[in-house]
Amino acid sequence: MNELESNDFSILGSAMRYYFRYFTLLLSLMLTPLVSATQVLKVLAWDGYADADLIQEFEQRHQTKVVLTLVYSDDELWSKVTEATNGGYDLIAVNTAELQRYIQKGLVRAINTEKIANLSLQLPRFQRREAIPGLIKNEQTFAIPYTYSEMGLIYNRKLIERPPESINTLWDSAYAGKVLAFNTSNHNFTLAALGLGMENPFNQSPEQLQQSARRLVELRRNILTVYTSPQEAVKLFKTHEIALIYANYGSQQLKALLDAGADVGYAMPKDGTLAWLDCWAIGEHAGPLAEQWINFMLEEKASRRLTNAQGLANTTQESATHNAEKIIWLAPIENADARVSLWEQIISGDVMERF
Repeated sequence: MNELESNDFSILGSAMRYYFRYFTLLLSLMLTPLVSATQVLKVLAWDGYADADLIQEFEQRHQTKVVLTLVYSDDELWSKVTEATNGGYDLIAVNTAELQRYIQKGLVRAINTEKIANLSLQLPRFQRREAIPGLIKNEQTFAIPYTYSEMGLIYNRKLIERPPESINTLWDSAYAGKVLAFNTSNHNFTLAALGLGMENPFNQSPEQLQQSARRLVELRRNILTVYTSPQEAVKLFKTHEIALIYANYGSQQLKALLDAGADVGYAMPKDGTLAWLDCWAIGEHAGPLAEQWINFMLEEKASRRLTNAQGLANTTQESATHNAEKIIWLAPIENADARVSLWEQIISGDVMERF
Protein backbone atom coordinates (compact mmCIF):
# COMPACT_ATOMS: atom_id res chain seq x y z
CA MET A 1 0.00 0.00 0.00
CA ASN A 2 1.46 3.33 -1.03
CA GLU A 3 1.49 6.50 1.06
CA LEU A 4 -1.48 8.02 -0.81
CA GLU A 5 -3.69 5.01 -0.17
CA SER A 6 -2.67 5.03 3.51
CA ASN A 7 -3.72 8.66 3.81
CA ASP A 8 -7.05 7.87 2.14
CA PHE A 9 -7.80 5.17 4.70
CA SER A 10 -6.77 7.49 7.53
CA ILE A 11 -9.13 10.19 6.30
CA LEU A 12 -11.91 7.63 5.83
CA GLY A 13 -11.41 6.30 9.35
CA SER A 14 -11.58 9.77 10.85
CA ALA A 15 -14.76 10.52 8.91
CA MET A 16 -16.38 7.28 10.08
CA ARG A 17 -15.50 8.01 13.71
CA TYR A 18 -16.95 11.54 13.34
CA TYR A 19 -20.22 10.28 11.86
CA PHE A 20 -20.41 7.50 14.44
CA ARG A 21 -20.18 10.05 17.28
CA TYR A 22 -22.70 12.27 15.46
CA PHE A 23 -25.28 9.51 15.07
CA THR A 24 -24.70 8.32 18.64
CA LEU A 25 -25.43 11.83 19.91
CA LEU A 26 -28.47 12.14 17.65
CA LEU A 27 -29.85 8.80 18.84
CA SER A 28 -29.33 9.83 22.46
CA LEU A 29 -31.26 13.04 21.90
CA MET A 30 -34.07 11.16 20.19
CA LEU A 31 -34.40 8.77 23.13
CA THR A 32 -34.33 11.54 25.78
CA PRO A 33 -37.83 12.80 26.70
CA LEU A 34 -38.33 16.37 25.58
CA VAL A 35 -39.41 18.91 28.21
CA SER A 36 -41.92 21.23 26.60
CA ALA A 37 -44.13 23.95 28.00
CA THR A 38 -47.07 21.51 28.26
CA GLN A 39 -44.97 19.08 30.33
CA VAL A 40 -44.40 21.58 33.10
CA LEU A 41 -47.73 21.80 34.92
CA LYS A 42 -48.26 24.94 37.00
CA VAL A 43 -50.88 24.43 39.70
CA LEU A 44 -52.40 27.17 41.88
CA ALA A 45 -54.25 25.69 44.84
CA TRP A 46 -55.07 25.84 48.53
CA ASP A 47 -53.05 24.11 51.23
CA GLY A 48 -53.87 20.40 51.47
CA TYR A 49 -55.32 20.07 47.98
CA ALA A 50 -52.24 18.41 46.45
CA ASP A 51 -49.79 16.77 48.86
CA ALA A 52 -46.15 16.21 47.89
CA ASP A 53 -46.44 12.43 47.48
CA LEU A 54 -49.44 12.81 45.18
CA ILE A 55 -47.55 15.33 43.07
CA GLN A 56 -44.57 12.98 42.85
CA GLU A 57 -46.81 10.11 41.74
CA PHE A 58 -48.39 12.25 39.03
CA GLU A 59 -44.97 13.41 37.84
CA GLN A 60 -43.69 9.85 37.53
CA ARG A 61 -46.81 8.62 35.78
CA HIS A 62 -46.81 11.40 33.18
CA GLN A 63 -43.08 12.14 32.99
CA THR A 64 -43.68 15.78 33.84
CA LYS A 65 -42.84 18.42 36.41
CA VAL A 66 -45.50 19.97 38.66
CA VAL A 67 -44.91 23.42 40.12
CA LEU A 68 -47.34 24.04 42.99
CA THR A 69 -48.13 27.53 44.27
CA LEU A 70 -50.29 27.91 47.38
CA VAL A 71 -52.83 30.67 47.99
CA TYR A 72 -54.61 31.71 51.19
CA SER A 73 -57.47 33.94 50.06
CA ASP A 74 -59.68 34.55 47.04
CA ASP A 75 -58.15 38.01 46.70
CA GLU A 76 -54.66 36.48 46.49
CA LEU A 77 -55.86 33.88 43.99
CA TRP A 78 -57.25 36.55 41.68
CA SER A 79 -54.12 38.66 41.99
CA LYS A 80 -51.79 35.78 41.12
CA VAL A 81 -53.81 34.68 38.09
CA THR A 82 -54.30 38.17 36.66
CA GLU A 83 -50.66 39.14 37.18
CA ALA A 84 -49.15 35.84 35.98
CA THR A 85 -46.66 35.81 33.09
CA ASN A 86 -45.19 33.07 30.85
CA GLY A 87 -48.54 31.48 30.09
CA GLY A 88 -49.96 31.74 33.60
CA TYR A 89 -51.23 28.76 35.57
CA ASP A 90 -52.48 25.50 34.08
CA LEU A 91 -54.75 24.51 36.99
CA ILE A 92 -56.61 26.80 39.39
CA ALA A 93 -58.53 25.69 42.49
CA VAL A 94 -61.40 28.17 42.70
CA ASN A 95 -64.87 28.23 44.25
CA THR A 96 -67.96 28.40 42.07
CA ALA A 97 -68.79 31.99 43.03
CA GLU A 98 -65.33 33.33 42.16
CA LEU A 99 -65.19 31.24 38.98
CA GLN A 100 -67.51 33.59 37.12
CA ARG A 101 -65.07 36.49 36.85
CA TYR A 102 -62.32 34.16 35.60
CA ILE A 103 -64.65 33.00 32.83
CA GLN A 104 -65.72 36.56 31.99
CA LYS A 105 -62.09 37.69 31.69
CA GLY A 106 -61.16 34.70 29.54
CA LEU A 107 -58.64 33.47 32.13
CA VAL A 108 -59.87 29.86 31.99
CA ARG A 109 -60.80 27.61 29.09
CA ALA A 110 -63.50 25.00 28.58
CA ILE A 111 -62.66 21.53 29.88
CA ASN A 112 -62.60 18.45 27.64
CA THR A 113 -64.65 16.20 29.92
CA GLU A 114 -64.24 13.24 27.55
CA LYS A 115 -60.60 13.12 28.64
CA ILE A 116 -61.52 12.77 32.32
CA ALA A 117 -62.69 9.19 32.75
CA ASN A 118 -62.86 9.44 36.55
CA LEU A 119 -65.79 11.83 36.39
CA SER A 120 -67.82 8.61 36.56
CA LEU A 121 -66.51 8.09 40.11
CA GLN A 122 -68.16 11.27 41.39
CA LEU A 123 -71.40 11.19 43.32
CA PRO A 124 -74.46 11.67 41.07
CA ARG A 125 -75.13 15.22 42.30
CA PHE A 126 -71.65 16.30 41.16
CA GLN A 127 -71.97 14.51 37.82
CA ARG A 128 -75.03 16.67 37.11
CA ARG A 129 -72.85 19.70 36.45
CA GLU A 130 -75.64 21.61 34.72
CA ALA A 131 -77.48 21.65 38.06
CA ILE A 132 -74.58 23.39 39.83
CA PRO A 133 -74.71 27.15 39.19
CA GLY A 134 -71.69 28.57 37.43
CA LEU A 135 -70.01 25.45 36.04
CA ILE A 136 -71.57 25.57 32.56
CA LYS A 137 -71.47 28.37 30.00
CA ASN A 138 -72.62 28.03 26.39
CA GLU A 139 -73.03 24.29 27.00
CA GLN A 140 -69.34 23.97 27.91
CA THR A 141 -67.92 22.88 31.28
CA PHE A 142 -65.48 25.32 32.89
CA ALA A 143 -64.84 23.64 36.25
CA ILE A 144 -64.96 20.23 37.94
CA PRO A 145 -66.10 20.03 41.61
CA TYR A 146 -63.38 18.83 43.98
CA THR A 147 -64.17 19.63 47.63
CA TYR A 148 -66.60 21.65 49.76
CA SER A 149 -67.37 22.79 53.30
CA GLU A 150 -69.59 24.96 55.44
CA MET A 151 -67.98 28.05 57.02
CA GLY A 152 -69.19 27.94 60.60
CA LEU A 153 -68.09 29.41 63.91
CA ILE A 154 -65.40 27.59 65.89
CA TYR A 155 -65.80 28.37 69.58
CA ASN A 156 -63.61 27.79 72.61
CA ARG A 157 -65.52 25.49 74.98
CA LYS A 158 -63.59 26.86 77.94
CA LEU A 159 -64.90 30.37 77.28
CA ILE A 160 -68.28 29.73 75.63
CA GLU A 161 -70.60 27.14 77.16
CA ARG A 162 -73.35 27.02 74.52
CA PRO A 163 -72.87 26.91 70.73
CA PRO A 164 -73.34 30.38 69.19
CA GLU A 165 -76.65 30.64 67.35
CA SER A 166 -76.06 33.80 65.31
CA ILE A 167 -73.31 35.27 63.17
CA ASN A 168 -73.75 38.39 65.28
CA THR A 169 -72.03 36.59 68.17
CA LEU A 170 -68.80 37.75 66.53
CA TRP A 171 -69.79 41.31 67.54
CA ASP A 172 -70.65 40.44 71.17
CA SER A 173 -68.75 42.85 73.44
CA ALA A 174 -68.00 39.95 75.80
CA TYR A 175 -65.43 38.76 73.27
CA ALA A 176 -63.49 41.98 72.80
CA GLY A 177 -60.00 41.12 71.60
CA LYS A 178 -60.82 37.41 71.48
CA VAL A 179 -62.02 36.90 67.89
CA LEU A 180 -60.04 35.65 64.91
CA ALA A 181 -61.33 36.90 61.56
CA PHE A 182 -60.26 35.71 58.13
CA ASN A 183 -58.32 38.15 55.99
CA THR A 184 -60.52 38.44 52.93
CA SER A 185 -62.80 41.07 51.49
CA ASN A 186 -65.58 39.11 49.80
CA HIS A 187 -66.84 36.88 52.63
CA ASN A 188 -66.50 39.48 55.37
CA PHE A 189 -68.88 41.89 53.65
CA THR A 190 -71.28 39.00 53.06
CA LEU A 191 -71.12 38.08 56.76
CA ALA A 192 -71.79 41.66 57.81
CA ALA A 193 -74.79 41.77 55.48
CA LEU A 194 -76.13 38.50 56.91
CA GLY A 195 -75.88 39.91 60.41
CA LEU A 196 -77.67 43.07 59.29
CA GLY A 197 -80.46 41.01 57.75
CA MET A 198 -79.94 42.11 54.13
CA GLU A 199 -82.06 40.16 51.66
CA ASN A 200 -79.21 39.50 49.21
CA PRO A 201 -75.79 39.68 50.94
CA PHE A 202 -73.98 38.92 47.68
CA ASN A 203 -75.51 41.78 45.73
CA GLN A 204 -75.24 44.93 47.82
CA SER A 205 -75.90 48.45 46.63
CA PRO A 206 -73.18 51.08 47.20
CA GLU A 207 -75.14 52.29 50.22
CA GLN A 208 -75.40 48.76 51.60
CA LEU A 209 -71.67 48.20 51.10
CA GLN A 210 -71.01 51.32 53.17
CA GLN A 211 -73.38 50.00 55.82
CA SER A 212 -71.56 46.65 55.84
CA ALA A 213 -68.22 48.46 56.01
CA ARG A 214 -69.33 50.35 59.12
CA ARG A 215 -70.45 47.06 60.66
CA LEU A 216 -66.99 45.58 60.01
CA VAL A 217 -65.34 48.62 61.56
CA GLU A 218 -67.43 47.85 64.68
CA LEU A 219 -66.08 44.30 64.59
CA ARG A 220 -62.50 45.53 64.89
CA ARG A 221 -62.80 46.01 68.66
CA ASN A 222 -63.38 42.26 68.99
CA ILE A 223 -60.74 41.10 66.51
CA LEU A 224 -57.40 40.10 67.97
CA THR A 225 -56.02 39.76 64.45
CA VAL A 226 -56.81 38.29 61.04
CA TYR A 227 -55.43 34.95 59.87
CA THR A 228 -54.72 33.53 56.43
CA SER A 229 -54.30 29.76 56.89
CA PRO A 230 -55.63 26.99 59.18
CA GLN A 231 -52.11 26.50 60.59
CA GLU A 232 -51.82 30.18 61.48
CA ALA A 233 -55.16 30.04 63.28
CA VAL A 234 -53.97 27.01 65.29
CA LYS A 235 -50.82 28.86 66.38
CA LEU A 236 -52.81 31.91 67.42
CA PHE A 237 -55.31 29.78 69.34
CA LYS A 238 -52.49 28.08 71.27
CA THR A 239 -50.77 31.35 72.20
CA HIS A 240 -53.72 33.66 72.88
CA GLU A 241 -57.07 33.53 74.63
CA ILE A 242 -59.35 33.06 71.62
CA ALA A 243 -63.11 32.73 72.08
CA LEU A 244 -64.35 32.63 68.49
CA ILE A 245 -62.92 31.92 65.04
CA TYR A 246 -64.73 32.49 61.80
CA ALA A 247 -63.87 29.24 60.00
CA ASN A 248 -63.23 30.22 56.41
CA TYR A 249 -61.68 26.78 55.79
CA GLY A 250 -64.58 25.03 57.48
CA SER A 251 -64.12 21.41 58.53
CA GLN A 252 -60.45 21.47 57.44
CA GLN A 253 -59.79 24.16 60.02
CA LEU A 254 -61.81 22.37 62.69
CA LYS A 255 -59.77 19.18 62.20
CA ALA A 256 -56.49 21.10 62.43
CA LEU A 257 -57.51 22.53 65.81
CA LEU A 258 -58.80 19.22 67.16
CA ASP A 259 -55.60 17.48 66.05
CA ALA A 260 -53.66 20.12 67.98
CA GLY A 261 -55.62 19.24 71.14
CA ALA A 262 -57.82 22.34 71.22
CA ASP A 263 -61.08 22.06 73.17
CA VAL A 264 -63.37 23.57 70.56
CA GLY A 265 -66.87 23.18 69.19
CA TYR A 266 -68.31 23.97 65.77
CA ALA A 267 -71.53 25.94 65.37
CA MET A 268 -73.71 26.63 62.34
CA PRO A 269 -75.41 30.05 62.78
CA LYS A 270 -79.18 29.89 62.39
CA ASP A 271 -79.25 33.17 60.47
CA GLY A 272 -77.23 31.52 57.74
CA THR A 273 -74.03 29.52 57.27
CA LEU A 274 -72.00 30.25 54.18
CA ALA A 275 -70.61 27.28 52.26
CA TRP A 276 -68.15 26.94 49.38
CA LEU A 277 -67.64 24.42 46.59
CA ASP A 278 -64.09 24.44 45.27
CA CYS A 279 -63.40 23.20 41.74
CA TRP A 280 -60.51 22.61 39.38
CA ALA A 281 -60.51 25.08 36.50
CA ILE A 282 -58.03 25.07 33.61
CA GLY A 283 -55.98 28.11 32.60
CA GLU A 284 -56.57 29.65 29.20
CA HIS A 285 -53.24 28.46 27.73
CA ALA A 286 -53.06 25.02 29.39
CA GLY A 287 -52.54 21.90 27.32
CA PRO A 288 -54.24 18.47 27.57
CA LEU A 289 -52.11 17.47 30.56
CA ALA A 290 -54.41 19.66 32.66
CA GLU A 291 -57.31 17.24 32.11
CA GLN A 292 -55.04 14.40 33.22
CA TRP A 293 -54.35 16.24 36.47
CA ILE A 294 -58.07 16.52 37.21
CA ASN A 295 -58.53 12.86 36.32
CA PHE A 296 -55.73 11.92 38.73
CA MET A 297 -57.11 14.05 41.57
CA LEU A 298 -60.47 12.27 41.29
CA GLU A 299 -58.86 8.88 41.95
CA GLU A 300 -59.66 7.20 45.25
CA LYS A 301 -56.25 7.93 46.82
CA ALA A 302 -56.40 11.69 46.28
CA SER A 303 -60.10 11.95 47.13
CA ARG A 304 -59.78 10.07 50.39
CA ARG A 305 -56.72 12.11 51.31
CA LEU A 306 -58.89 15.24 51.35
CA THR A 307 -61.21 13.64 53.90
CA ASN A 308 -58.81 11.59 56.03
CA ALA A 309 -55.93 14.07 56.23
CA GLN A 310 -57.66 17.43 55.77
CA GLY A 311 -61.12 16.81 57.18
CA LEU A 312 -62.71 18.04 53.96
CA ALA A 313 -65.52 16.46 51.98
CA ASN A 314 -64.70 15.04 48.55
CA THR A 315 -66.93 14.52 45.54
CA THR A 316 -66.58 10.74 45.22
CA GLN A 317 -67.92 9.54 48.58
CA GLU A 318 -70.56 10.68 51.04
CA SER A 319 -69.11 12.65 53.92
CA ALA A 320 -70.45 13.55 57.34
CA THR A 321 -71.96 17.03 57.31
CA HIS A 322 -72.60 19.32 60.23
CA ASN A 323 -76.15 20.16 61.23
CA ALA A 324 -76.86 23.48 59.58
CA GLU A 325 -80.40 24.80 59.41
CA LYS A 326 -79.66 27.31 56.67
CA ILE A 327 -76.83 26.66 54.21
CA ILE A 328 -76.06 29.58 51.88
CA TRP A 329 -73.83 28.61 48.97
CA LEU A 330 -71.43 31.32 47.88
CA ALA A 331 -72.63 33.32 44.88
CA PRO A 332 -70.96 35.93 42.65
CA ILE A 333 -70.69 39.32 44.34
CA GLU A 334 -71.69 42.72 42.99
CA ASN A 335 -68.29 44.44 42.92
CA ALA A 336 -65.12 42.60 43.98
CA ASP A 337 -62.88 45.63 43.51
CA ALA A 338 -65.07 47.81 45.72
CA ARG A 339 -65.03 45.22 48.49
CA VAL A 340 -61.25 44.87 48.30
CA SER A 341 -60.78 48.63 48.51
CA LEU A 342 -63.12 48.99 51.48
CA TRP A 343 -61.60 46.01 53.31
CA GLU A 344 -58.10 47.47 52.94
CA GLN A 345 -59.37 50.69 54.50
CA ILE A 346 -60.93 48.77 57.37
CA ILE A 347 -57.90 46.69 58.32
CA SER A 348 -55.62 49.69 57.92
CA GLY A 349 -57.51 51.37 60.78
CA ASP A 350 -59.66 53.98 59.04
CA VAL A 351 -62.16 55.56 61.43
CA MET A 352 -65.92 55.04 61.22
CA GLU A 353 -66.51 58.51 59.75
CA ARG A 354 -64.64 57.50 56.58
CA PHE A 355 -67.40 55.06 55.62
